Amino acid sequence: MKVFVAGATGALGKQLVPRLVANSHEVVGMTRSAGKEKLVYELGATPVVADALDPDQIAQAVANADPDVIVHELTAIPGALDMRHFDRDFALTNRLRTEGTDHLLAAGRAVGVERFVAQSYAGWPFARTGPAVKTEDDALDPTPAAAMRETHAGIRHVEEAVMDATWTTGIVLRYGGFYGPGTNMSADGEIAEMVRKRRFPVVGDGGGIWSFVHIADAAEATVAAIERGERGIYNIVDDEPAAVAEWLPAVAQAFGAKPPWHVPRVIGRLLAGEAATVMMTEVRGASNAKAKQVLGWEPRHRSWREGFTEAAAA
Repeated sequence: MKVFVAGATGALGKQLVPRLVANSHEVVGMTRSAGKEKLVYELGATPVVADALDPDQIAQAVANADPDVIVHELTAIPGALDMRHFDRDFALTNRLRTEGTDHLLAAGRAVGVERFVAQSYAGWPFARTGPAVKTEDDALDPTPAAAMRETHAGIRHVEEAVMDATWTTGIVLRYGGFYGPGTNMSADGEIAEMVRKRRFPVVGDGGGIWSFVHIADAAEATVAAIERGERGIYNIVDDEPAAVAEWLPAVAQAFGAKPPWHVPRVIGRLLAGEAATVMMTEVRGASNAKAKQVLGWEPRHRSWREGFTEAAAA
């Protein structure tokens, strides 16, 4: 198949493109920077430079590629997030999830793509009530924290727009928190550095449930979705959702840091803001049962426990 990957030079794109090439797919890799064309070549794809927020550029790029599948992996998340201004730091990513999604869908419809695969997120958008671990059938948060409303709306837009595209096989992949090479949770990533400096405390009871996925496993799941995915939404996470109070000390140990500080919820809210406090204390994890059953995917890193140790050693 010919596969058009928007976001080919991101952390996931750099893992995904070589796997698609190895599986004998013809890949066109889109980047917004002319300086990254060489990297796309090195990954094994044909590069195209286009601004995802320019509908004419996207229409032309997709028309020239004439792909069978479009893969939407566009984000612009800062390496070091200011959690007190969550929506501000996600502003460009939110535009990519709204305007960018619409432009790619319109271009895909014009050339009749067979599949449209888009990135979403399983880390915090679920309703903060009910089971600690959610499936794809569970509702998203009807009342997201004020500091995260625009970002939550962007995630909803991606999912609804792709599921509403009845002219193609729409697939949404809700990835867990990435770790591993090229992510902010690698040996030299921003989160690892914060943990080493004890600037990533456990807030309140640390009861927020997080789901992770190694970046390589996320890429393998994406290949499965491209090659044999059925219409629908899939949680792409490992086998062990875990509370912050459990996984954060383990991360510190893996990266050779002292145990994280513990701070009361009220102090955490004052220091880090509402979004960070919600993520530390209230969010729910995700189940990967559907992805395993329908996509035939199994994460090689079944738990963040061995995964973090591997990432630290790398």
